[in-house]
Amino acid sequence: MNPEVTAFFDDATNTVSFLIKDPDSPACAIVDSVLDFNYSTGHTDTKSADKIVAYVHDHGLSVEWLLESHVHADHLSAAPYLQERLGGKIGIGANISIVQNTFGKVFNEGTAFQRDGSQFDQLFQEGDRISIGNLEVEVLHTPGHTPACMTYVVGDAAFVGDTLFMPDFGTARCDFPGGSADDLYASIQKILSLPDETRIFVGHDYKAPGRDKFAWETTVAEEKQSNVHIGGGKDAKTFVEMRQKRDSELDLPKLIVPSIQVNMRAGHMPEPDSNGQVYLKVPVNAL
Repeated sequence: MNPEVTAFFDDATNTVSFLIKDPDSPACAIVDSVLDFNYSTGHTDTKSADKIVAYVHDHGLSVEWLLESHVHADHLSAAPYLQERLGGKIGIGANISIVQNTFGKVFNEGTAFQRDGSQFDQLFQEGDRISIGNLEVEVLHTPGHTPACMTYVVGDAAFVGDTLFMPDFGTARCDFPGGSADDLYASIQKILSLPDETRIFVGHDYKAPGRDKFAWETTVAEEKQSNVHIGGGKDAKTFVEMRQKRDSELDLPKLIVPSIQVNMRAGHMPEPDSNGQVYLKVPVNAL
């Protein structure tokens, strides 16, 4: 069975959230939701998430899963907000504990911050299978961008997070703590071993030069043939050298500091301070 897929594009962060629906029931899952955040004021907003809430209500759907492809560094997750309004279990890769250990130190979180992934409802391992109604989801561990990156394969569709972008834009960066260009190459080969007709849904799009419209759906065949970083059968050495050079020239995402602190907590804010106010830390000269 193949899923019905609806995309929700967030202009502020170039993030694509996906709603995966079982064609034979109201069951659905939401992948990589967005909580709007104004870094200048520290204010959050739920406009992006509310579009998904409205769609679910308007179509009489039942949310079973809120899936995260990884701990995002460019936007805050709206998973807790959606869970409160729509239900569903929040899931992520089991290697979230590695991310939590790494960034728990960066942000000096102390012993109160649990580093075992217990903030999430489900931790996935390679080969795990879950259901969305009558749809079966196979979970692939696809690290490289981060240690906890997962790809969710549902019928003829694969939701790859940041691992791959549209063929004219390339692949994910690997210079965050725990990232690895060698791991990313291996993960991409795993994805490209899926049937050629498999639909690939990417987590971001930035409109490559010469393209007028945002896009987020391609296929395994198109990625294998045309991806500017990995297509045409590029070998591991060539890819790793390219990726490492390119990463050395990139700026960090604008929202990396708030995003990591929130997303490693499954989208929850840190505990309020003694005055009842929630604060996010900015580590000076640490990233």
